[in-house]
Amino acid sequence: AEDGIRDSVASRGLGDVYKRQALGKGKTVADQVSIKQLSINTIRTLAMDAVQAAKSGHPGTPMALAPVAYCLWNEFLQFDPDEPAWPNRDRFVLSVGHASMLLYAMLHLTQVKRLNDNYEGTNELAVPLDEIKRFRQLESKCPGHPEYHWTSGVETTTGPLGQGAGNSVGMAIAQRWMANYFNRPGFDVINYDVYALCGDGCLMEGVSSEAASLAGHLKLSNLCWIYDNNKITIEGKTALAFSEDVGVRFQAYGWKVLNVDDANNQEKLSDAFRAFQEETTRPTIIIVNSHIAFGAPNKQDTHGAHGEPLGEEEIRLTKKNYGWPEEAKFLVPNEVIEHFQGGMGQRGKVNRKVWMEKFQEYKAQYPELAEHLHKMQHRQLPEQWDRGLTEFPADPKGVATRESSGKVLNAIAKEVPWLIGGAADLAPSTKTRLTFEGAGDFEAETQSGRNLHFGVREHAMGAVMSGMALSKVRAYGSGFLIFSDYGRPAIRLAAMMEVPVIYVFTHDSIGVGEDGPTHQPIEHLASLRAIPGLITFRPCDANEVVEAWRVIMQMQHQPVVLALTRQAVPTLDRAQYRSALGVAQGAYVLADADDGKPEVLLLASGSEVALCVQAYEQLKIEGIKARVVSMPSWELFEKQSHDYRDSVIPPNVTARVSVEQATTFGWSKYVGSTGSSIGMETFGASAPIKDLIKHFGFTVGNVVAVTKQQLEITVRT
Repeated sequence: AEDGIRDSVASRGLGDVYKRQALGKGKTVADQVSIKQLSINTIRTLAMDAVQAAKSGHPGTPMALAPVAYCLWNEFLQFDPDEPAWPNRDRFVLSVGHASMLLYAMLHLTQVKRLNDNYEGTNELAVPLDEIKRFRQLESKCPGHPEYHWTSGVETTTGPLGQGAGNSVGMAIAQRWMANYFNRPGFDVINYDVYALCGDGCLMEGVSSEAASLAGHLKLSNLCWIYDNNKITIEGKTALAFSEDVGVRFQAYGWKVLNVDDANNQEKLSDAFRAFQEETTRPTIIIVNSHIAFGAPNKQDTHGAHGEPLGEEEIRLTKKNYGWPEEAKFLVPNEVIEHFQGGMGQRGKVNRKVWMEKFQEYKAQYPELAEHLHKMQHRQLPEQWDRGLTEFPADPKGVATRESSGKVLNAIAKEVPWLIGGAADLAPSTKTRLTFEGAGDFEAETQSGRNLHFGVREHAMGAVMSGMALSKVRAYGSGFLIFSDYGRPAIRLAAMMEVPVIYVFTHDSIGVGEDGPTHQPIEHLASLRAIPGLITFRPCDANEVVEAWRVIMQMQHQPVVLALTRQAVPTLDRAQYRSALGVAQGAYVLADADDGKPEVLLLASGSEVALCVQAYEQLKIEGIKARVVSMPSWELFEKQSHDYRDSVIPPNVTARVSVEQATTFGWSKYVGSTGSSIGMETFGASAPIKDLIKHFGFTVGNVVAVTKQQLEITVRT
């Protein structure tokens, strides 16, 4: 059988999935049908038992979709359970994350192996049965919603509805770009498909509309969404709030729309998946009509099965309906494991083996491309990736940090081919377009380009970026800082997953000017700094921008926000002031008292650093010993040693002033209880920038005055 599969795979191209499953020796069709149903019911009963044991969770959807998951995984999915990080595996995204037991059951039944910290396979199961028994318990590998990094085989963290759908579009974009970059005649190195399982809630959330619109526009024929049309939400029937024709909606997006009228119909499910695989011009959505809590005599098709256990008696009656031992709990028949091993397991093993052998030939013929794929998959950088980075000369007029960032980005992208991104229709303003020869645009007909056009879709942009990063493409996206609010859920999940996406947010303060308070970010820096694991940078000049990008590119597990100015800021004379290399520590002494013993500290980030330098020079003339501390990244500063932090912000110097054109929230950590913060206490205003700066107190005179007040307080105390 393996030889037959091997020949089939080899004849159809590298990594192509064979679409048949031979019966085992001595098996009849009737036996095969019965083992299918046994497998499906095993998925259902595991979900019921786990939710009941946890006393919380969502049993209904796994019970409804068990036949769909079975059909997709055991008959179509290109995935080797022994090597769940294989680069050319098909991706399965459970966007309907509350149905997590469906995924955990599949990971257990297919015997997916755990990856170690180096993403290498082990002989241990990713989801042992004991972990399912500990569903939703502390440190279980089966948390309430699937978590990437925590459970091997989970492709992305889902739970907030629609996010997984958005991630899947990013994975599909990444596959298309990688196929264009890596594949060569006779070597289809990257040709995987992406499947996402979505629910009513996913399709109600705006992010799915944004993502579906983009996917249709880009004609991502490698993308398949399976929509669970069970007509039930937490409050009751979906008819309470959702009555649109989903099929017509997706036809308008440019998708192929297929319908399966019964989730239990394996033949129609198989036909739908085959139709998707034959589609070459557009993404596919398969609308599957299902019954939530299928088989439960009292809770099928009710919202009572959506977010709570069925109850012991209802479980007993349901198992009776399935022909299952009524008192058995967490029962996994051995023949079910064997069945999956002979299906997805055998297919995935052979396909990966053929792929690996073919890849060795590819490596011999295209060593540079093979090396690029290796480095990309391991989040490494090419040799001399930063050779195009140079120091900007001192300039009192300077340049906007968005402008210098655009130059740095282009210099890096020339050397890192898998650095790909774009903007939410704002590239001319954010300066994030790659302009060097050959960069090109990623469009439906030219999917080799490196400039993405996300359109006015900030939320989808963030979800798509994470999907690309999960596929190991280095993704960036840009917009105005004020609109980070629209993409915040995706930013938060990127931090939770530890994927190194890069957000370039410009127009970072009241320096936006005449556009007024609707476009002037005030609380945004503080809110982004509050997200655990997210690294924020607000560089003060062009050379801090260079060093910020140098640090960012070497990050492998941290998402980043780079906040940049619209207005020009001076490029500081680094012969007179300290080197911008201090950016790597998050904060550093930029200018100091001659004897290194300051009386007062001036702390700032971004455009306000130059203001503090001007105040420093004025104070120096007046005989006041000040120190200017540039603080482009609070998070990196907090990672430094205690001694380093104290050397930059000495505990014995209590006269402190922070200056930032944003809310003062958070600065008390650095200025202390007696320090002062010059910042924004209200929303901004519509006026020319010079008027706003004066109106809100961001002047040399005011910084000097507040500094002197601080010194007076220090004397009194």
